[in-house]
Amino acid sequence: MIAITHGKLLTVANGTIEDGTLLIDNGKITAIGKDIAIPQGAEILNASGKWVTPGLIDAHTHISTFNEPHWMPHIGDGNEVTSPVTAQIRGIDALNPFDMAIGAARSAGFTTCYTGPGSANVIGGTGLSFKLKNAATVQEIAIEGSEMMKMALGENPKRCYGSEKKMPMTRMGTGAVLRKALFDAKQYSDALAAGKDVKRDFDLEALVPVVRGEMRCRIHCHRADDIVTAIRIAEEFSLDYTIEHCTEGYKILDFLKAKKAKVVIGPLLMGPQKFEIWGCRQDTPAVFEKAGIEDFCLMADDSSATKWLPVHVGIAMRNGLSFEQALKCVTINPAKLLKLDDRIGSLEVGKDADIAIFNGMPFSNLTLCEQVIIDGKPEFVRQEGDL
Repeated sequence: MIAITHGKLLTVANGTIEDGTLLIDNGKITAIGKDIAIPQGAEILNASGKWVTPGLIDAHTHISTFNEPHWMPHIGDGNEVTSPVTAQIRGIDALNPFDMAIGAARSAGFTTCYTGPGSANVIGGTGLSFKLKNAATVQEIAIEGSEMMKMALGENPKRCYGSEKKMPMTRMGTGAVLRKALFDAKQYSDALAAGKDVKRDFDLEALVPVVRGEMRCRIHCHRADDIVTAIRIAEEFSLDYTIEHCTEGYKILDFLKAKKAKVVIGPLLMGPQKFEIWGCRQDTPAVFEKAGIEDFCLMADDSSATKWLPVHVGIAMRNGLSFEQALKCVTINPAKLLKLDDRIGSLEVGKDADIAIFNGMPFSNLTLCEQVIIDGKPEFVRQEGDL
C-alpha cells in the first residue's frame, strides 16, 4: 500500500483537496480526502507543497508507430502508403515498448496515450490506447479493446495519391473513396448478419465494427469545410466519430455545438507547413470554452511531442483557457473520448492508481513532474540530471 500525504490533490471529479491524502492498494485508489487514517505499514510519499493530479492523457499521438527519427527512410511505420484504404492495418504491430518517446512522455506526467496510423490514407487502420509503463512486451502496456479506426480528409491523402495520378486527387475523390469503403463494408456486414454464404474478406472485415457503430472513428481534418464533410459522411453511415485537429473549428462553433461533436484540438504550435493549417490559432481552446463547448481534448500529435503537451496547455491558458478546463483537456476528457473514463482521468476511489506529482502548477514552464505512478506502481522518480 502507498499513501500520498499532504498534497494538493486535483481530483478533477470533486474539486481540489488541500493538504489531502490518497491511498493506493492493489493498483487502485482506495481512499482520498482529508484526515484519512494511514494503515500501518503503508509506504508514505510526502507530497507537501506538491500538486497531485490524475496521470495525464494524450488522446492523439503517433508514439512508436512513427518511431524516431521518423523522417529517416525505412524508420517510420506510421503510414502504409500503398493504398488509400488500409483498414486492416493495426497500430499495435508497430508499438514498441522501448520507444524513446514513451519514457519522455512518462517523465512529463503522462500515464496513458493513444497511438495509431498517420493520415496519409483515407482509412489508415486501427490505433489503440496504452499505459506508459516500463515493459518488455506490447501485451503489458496495450489496453485491450481500445482500438479505434483512423480516417483522414484534406491535403494528406490528396498529396500522397494525387501526385501519382491515383484516386484521390481531390477532396471530392477523398469523399468518394471513403463512402465507397463504408458502403462496401455495410453491405458485407449486412450479409454476415443475415447469415448469408459470403466469401470472407480480410480488408472489409476490419470495417464491420465501424459500420455497426461498435468502433469509434478518429477523423483527421483541419479546414472547416473538411470538418463539415467528415460529420456529413459520419452521419450518412451512422458512425461513432471524433474530429481530430479541428484546426478551423472556431469558424463553425455553432455547427459543432449543435452536432455535439467530440473534438481533439491541436497541435497549437503548428507553423504554415501546408495550406490547410494556416488558420491555426492558439486561442482556439479558449474560444471553444467560451462558446460552451467543453467536451474537447488537447493533443501534441507528433511521435515525441507528448512531453511538450503541458507547454501547449499553458499557452492555451495564456490565451484565455481556464485552468479547470485545461486540466480536463488532458485528464477526464480524453479518458471519455477513449472510452476509458471508468478507469482513468480523475482521482476517485476504484479507479486505476495512475497519478502524477508535480512541484508546481502542471502547465507552467517552471514546473517539473517529480513522480509518476501507473497502476499503483512507481514508474518514474525524477533524479538529478533528468530532462
